[in-house]
Amino acid sequence: MFIDRDTFENTSEDELADLSVPNQVHGFLIANDDFAFKAREIASQTGLDEGAVSTALSRLKDRELVEHKATYWAVTDDEERLEGYSGYERATTLFNGQLGPEDRSAWREHTVGESHPSVDTEDDQ
Repeated sequence: MFIDRDTFENTSEDELADLSVPNQVHGFLIANDDFAFKAREIASQTGLDEGAVSTALSRLKDRELVEHKATYWAVTDDEERLEGYSGYERATTLFNGQLGPEDRSAWREHTVGESHPSVDTEDDQ
């Protein structure tokens, strides 16, 4: 799995080593939450061993953090469950560092109807 140069320079060796295979797999699925993938596709995209990915997916399924249908895997849409998972924040931080945080204005352009009041803040206006 790759990381960007900024993450490499600003993250401690211990923090980088702490990102386990399940955290990497879960982080990948979170970053691509609009899609479902086969285990081999996840392995290919993350640079991890396919067997390790399959084991990680099974463990994540046991924790109800991913969903499985046929040969496809996707991150759960249960936000409360995700927020309660300790690796979620670490994986989100890593992937935000690699891919950049979400741009709310970009996804708002594609929404239908009015914005929800909890989403709009003075900073966004």
